[in-house]
Amino acid sequence: MAFEKPIQELEEQLREFEELSDRNNLDASAEIAALRARIEESIDAAYADLSPWDRVNVARHPERPVASDYIAGAMDDFFELHGDRSFGDDRAIVTGFAQVEDQRFLLVGHRKGRTMKERLACNFGCAHPEGYRKALRKMQLAARMGLPIVSLINTPGAYPGIGAEERGQAGAIAENILGMFSLEVPILAIVIGEGGSGGALGIGVGDRVLMMEYSYYSVISPEGCAAILWKDGERTPDAASALRLTAPDLMELGVVDGVIKEPSGGAHRDRQRAIDSMRRVLLEELKLLKEIPKAELLKRRRAKYRHLAAVPGRFPESGAATP
Repeated sequence: MAFEKPIQELEEQLREFEELSDRNNLDASAEIAALRARIEESIDAAYADLSPWDRVNVARHPERPVASDYIAGAMDDFFELHGDRSFGDDRAIVTGFAQVEDQRFLLVGHRKGRTMKERLACNFGCAHPEGYRKALRKMQLAARMGLPIVSLINTPGAYPGIGAEERGQAGAIAENILGMFSLEVPILAIVIGEGGSGGALGIGVGDRVLMMEYSYYSVISPEGCAAILWKDGERTPDAASALRLTAPDLMELGVVDGVIKEPSGGAHRDRQRAIDSMRRVLLEELKLLKEIPKAELLKRRRAKYRHLAAVPGRFPESGAATP
């Protein structure tokens, strides 16, 4: 990322200094400590003033934790469930029974993959209709078993290919959105990277919707927005600003309910600390949601989305002030 280049230069200097110190058996601990302090200061300064487009690039960083990392690093137990019992098993959606400490739940997430081979197999997290149908079937199973649902969102959008459209991509997403409103168990949705369009909403209806600090959540990608509005890819940073897609913006708009703090310099710099932060918040949120009676849970969920981002005065029943 362009804004990280000065940091990378300092880190390269640090590596060279450490190698030189080891090779020549020199005591350079003071100099190394000073250089590390400069790196930390540079990271804090760079990340204190990120533009929306910078945040999008952080959310897409190839070293950022993905669903498989959270499963391996945060879950004490996980048993994957496959298939939609109709067409096939879409690898872009992972579902399974999970446990963290004493909390058991169904995990649903977009799977991007870590290696290039895995990413190609998962369509870079862009799910097909069978992926959304798989997710809904497993969520309905969880509801019958009385298990909460945790959704990890990380997709640039649903897969836009001809085959996906022929198999009912839009209908599958719509059925998921509608179906999730009727599930009588708590639903916790967390945007861990990219939250793109209907592809994210297909598993994103939640009683609580949280975002990792440097993730983004948007009706369309900045590139798609720039292409439609201005027919100019150079305007992508402008589109990112106009979309209000960052965690601070969405908190201000009331679209999300909370932000999970990431390590200094983003989750890609310290994956395990980011995973530990998510695990801690997940436990806290599930315990609170499980205390809410079913009828009240459904009522709140429907009201939350019915009045999402309502303009004050337009919907008095939402509790917004009327002029």
